[in-house]
Amino acid sequence: MAKVISFQVPKSKKEFVRYQEDRGKHFYDKLHQHPQLQLTVILEGKGQFLSGDYVGRFQPGDVFFLGENAPHVFRSDSEYFEEESSLQVAGNTIFFDFEAIQILGELEDLEGLNHFRDFSGGCFQVKGIPQEEIKQEMQRFSMLKGLDRFQSAFRLLAILDRAGEELVSLNRSVLSRGFTERDGSRMNQVMQFLLEKRFEKIALEEVAAVANLSKEAFCRFFKLRTRKTFTQYLLELRINEAQKLLRESDLGIAEIAYQVGFENLSYFNRGFKKIAGITPKEWRKLNS
Repeated sequence: MAKVISFQVPKSKKEFVRYQEDRGKHFYDKLHQHPQLQLTVILEGKGQFLSGDYVGRFQPGDVFFLGENAPHVFRSDSEYFEEESSLQVAGNTIFFDFEAIQILGELEDLEGLNHFRDFSGGCFQVKGIPQEEIKQEMQRFSMLKGLDRFQSAFRLLAILDRAGEELVSLNRSVLSRGFTERDGSRMNQVMQFLLEKRFEKIALEEVAAVANLSKEAFCRFFKLRTRKTFTQYLLELRINEAQKLLRESDLGIAEIAYQVGFENLSYFNRGFKKIAGITPKEWRKLNS
């Protein structure tokens, strides 16, 4: 069984910020977490973003902020994994290690840093003006060194601190404080299985076997860590993919329903409206 979760950002113990550029065919596709806070700008590539009880999508221009030990994965769409594909992904990330500057948090001038502890386990999307400010600041971050880089990191934190309602919570952070290494490995195996098989008919016994648990134990395990039943989570994964196809293809609604794993069109329509609040036809009209 592959180990996940103790995904550690390579850094020196005395480093407050670590800048990382991701370039390639797809993003790192394993569920993971780390004690550093994470600020990511998506430059190129599309896919599903999963964190705790949140199931959504990412696309170029998105800005995401994750608190300490928030389990997450940016899973590129399936076409990015095809051998013949020329698609590429690109993203820039800054990791903030508050342990490295713990003593600074005791200064009155920097009391605002303590506020970031409240984000533990949470994932957020940055919108509006703060989103644009962060993208502009991140564009030049890689060229900075020393105190200039340190100042830029604090400017980014200041933008987040004053973002207010433009910092949109995506998951219920108080319920997602991170996984133990054992639970993380188990959840990663489950997520990899679901993402690979999500358009197929999946029996509860199958996914429970992946987690090496009985059906009853798996249901308790999964709901405790996602705050959703397995059926609810799988429905969201499929509707999430359906929304992508509604936006990006000319396929008919019945064909989309079948392609994302629904054998019954009426069940697809009911499930879609339950998740999106409107019918597939209405959603396509609003998002085309």
